[in-house]
Amino acid sequence: MPEDEALLRAEALLRDLGAGALAHPGGTLLAHLRRVRSRLAGWEARPALRIAGLCHAFYGTDGFPEPLLPLARRAELAHVIGREAEEIVYFYASCDRRATYPTLAGPAPCFHDRFSGVRWSPAPHMLRDFADLTAANELDLAEHDPAFRERCGPDLLALFTRLRPLLSRAAWDECRRVLTAA
Repeated sequence: MPEDEALLRAEALLRDLGAGALAHPGGTLLAHLRRVRSRLAGWEARPALRIAGLCHAFYGTDGFPEPLLPLARRAELAHVIGREAEEIVYFYASCDRRATYPTLAGPAPCFHDRFSGVRWSPAPHMLRDFADLTAANELDLAEHDPAFRERCGPDLLALFTRLRPLLSRAAWDECRRVLTAA
C-alpha cells in the first residue's frame, strides 16, 4: 500500500477513535503521534516504520496503557496501514519494558510480550526498528514535558547508550542532543 494512502487512512482512524481529544505531553495524543512519525521521517526511516510511528499507540503501550483499539481488531489496523507497519505497532506495544530493556543490546536479547507472556529473541531488523521507534517516542516526550525529561532523561540516555548498536546514526545523534542538553 502506498505510504500516502496509509497515512491518510491511519489519520482518519486516529481521529475517529478520539486521539485528537486525548491529552498528551505537547498537546494531544494525535499531535504526539504525528511528531513521532515526522521524527522518524527526518531520520530517513523506511515507510513502514514511519507509519508505525504514527500508529504506535493503537494498542496502548507499557508507558501509555490506554489502547485506541483492542488486540482483537489487529486485522482492521493491518488493513488500514499494511501488515508490516501493523506488526511493528504490535511489537512496540507488546513490550514489557522492565523485563525487556536490560537484554536488548546484549548477546542474547530476550523480548517479553506483555500481552501473551511469551519470551523470544527477535530478529536484528526488528530490534533496530524497535530501538528507533522507542527513541523517537521518548525524545518527543522529553522535548515536550520538562518534568519527564528531568525525571527520566538520565535513564533514557543510559538506555540509548546501551542500545547504540541498534540505533540508526540519526537517532543516536538526536538522543545525545536532546538528552544531554542543559
